[in-house]
Amino acid sequence: MDVYSDDLRRRNVFCDAVLKVEDSEFPCHKLQLCHSSKYFRAMFESAASQNENFFRLKNISPRTMALILDWIYTQSTPSLSRHNVQEVLKAASTLMLEKLVQICYKFLEDHLLPENSIGMWHQSDVIVSESMKECAQRFILRHFEEVAASDEFLELSVQELLGFIENDTLDVRSETAVFEAIVRWTNHDLQNRKNDFSRLLEKVRFSEISNEYVKTNVLKTSLVGPLDYRNIVLSGLNTSPRLPGAILLAIGGWSGGDPTHVIEAFDLKANRWVNVTNHQESPRAYHGVVFLNGGVYCVGGFNRLKQLNTMRRLDLATNRWHEMPPMYHRRSYVSVTVMHGCIYAIGGFDGALRLNTAEVFNPQTNQWSLIAQMNQRRSDANCATLDDKIYICGGFDGTQVFETAECYCANTKQWTFIAPMTSRRSGVSFVAYSGHIYAVGGFDGVERLRSVEAYNPRTNSWHEVAPMITTRSNFGLEVLNDRFYAVGGYNGVSTTWSVETYDPLVDRWSEAQATSLFRSALSCCVISGIPNMADYTVARDMIPLLDVDSDEDNN
Repeated sequence: MDVYSDDLRRRNVFCDAVLKVEDSEFPCHKLQLCHSSKYFRAMFESAASQNENFFRLKNISPRTMALILDWIYTQSTPSLSRHNVQEVLKAASTLMLEKLVQICYKFLEDHLLPENSIGMWHQSDVIVSESMKECAQRFILRHFEEVAASDEFLELSVQELLGFIENDTLDVRSETAVFEAIVRWTNHDLQNRKNDFSRLLEKVRFSEISNEYVKTNVLKTSLVGPLDYRNIVLSGLNTSPRLPGAILLAIGGWSGGDPTHVIEAFDLKANRWVNVTNHQESPRAYHGVVFLNGGVYCVGGFNRLKQLNTMRRLDLATNRWHEMPPMYHRRSYVSVTVMHGCIYAIGGFDGALRLNTAEVFNPQTNQWSLIAQMNQRRSDANCATLDDKIYICGGFDGTQVFETAECYCANTKQWTFIAPMTSRRSGVSFVAYSGHIYAVGGFDGVERLRSVEAYNPRTNSWHEVAPMITTRSNFGLEVLNDRFYAVGGYNGVSTTWSVETYDPLVDRWSEAQATSLFRSALSCCVISGIPNMADYTVARDMIPLLDVDSDEDNN
């Protein structure tokens, strides 16, 4: 379709049909509409014998019809908004405009919000869209706590609500959110819903709620008064935890004098590590990994024989590795991060020199490109992304360990020094969280460190926070459920399997569930939003049920 045809339509030149929509008339060309829609083709063909040129369309507003005709003639991006998209989608579905239907789906997926997701989930039944229904359902399950606070949530039927809260993939920080959600839903229409409450209560995983909360909140709720309700609560203790919304992966590393290919996944809800190793991958250490677009990218590293310029992608849906385009440079001790949907590989060691070069991989073009060089050569440094900038700190140039740090700006495409850290650090781990950059542990040239410092970009300054329990360098570090997890590493004497976690709200480190493999030079990432999360968790039927008599706080 072209601008010329649209101009003819607007000037009513050569038009051979008129669409009547409410009180508005839209002159058009039959051939143009037949080319886009089987609906119009059938309508015009059936009217051909009567020589009709005037057609009335029902259940479509003039504004929506004007938008649809603009799109049919120009094929330009339609002017969709959250106010009109559902009406356009319904009309496009009726008129059998499949391409426009897909455009509307994509818009809806990109604009799902807690306050509109249930409405869109319901709308998918009206327009018979399984893909849209699945997308909206996944959103509701992943953002249940926010959705449960919306007005739309209160309009769910009991069967719909049961379907959500009994789902293993329902993502909540605490099972108390599920209990509080069903109380809110029931109280919204108490007279008609109080008899449904016991059915809903049966689906709450009370094994994930502390006994103290059960005693002080659940059993004292007016809805949970009769003895049979108390029995439902107690029977709910015999349930397994839900699937986590996000999973921490620990990949590769150095163990027992050799690189390893072992991958372990931390199931936060079960508080266990599970081996999910894919034996297609070869061992590597001193590499970087990132999670992007449903896959884990493993970048550079060392395989005991040589430094690597390779990149491999693990498709989490199929659990298969794929070879990706190689980097320009071999890079072990490499720093890797993601910014604006692209992967950055920075610095490292190529087997002869410590590098100040950096390059970026664009998944859209499937190509690497060199970017500006850093101000210093750095291997065994670390980097993170915050507010359109990449920050890198510490490292080793072959002679000395650095306390310096610099950042790369996406707009200027240049590296600039920022304030140095208070300690020299190589083998350091780095993470961005809540507007700050945290530099954790490492090696200062003399000893392994347990100190931690945070950088504030607004003041260009570093300040110390609580130190780790254990000294460690070359370990994995990631943020999971608003806590930092430090995994493995070298403590100055040996590699370790110990794990500790930091709560920034209280500025305190505590010991966490250890991995099954001692290793350093590993890399970690957090995965989420994949359809087969269960493949990377502990099998729920393998988890012991809670002892009802236990007073342990399980929250």
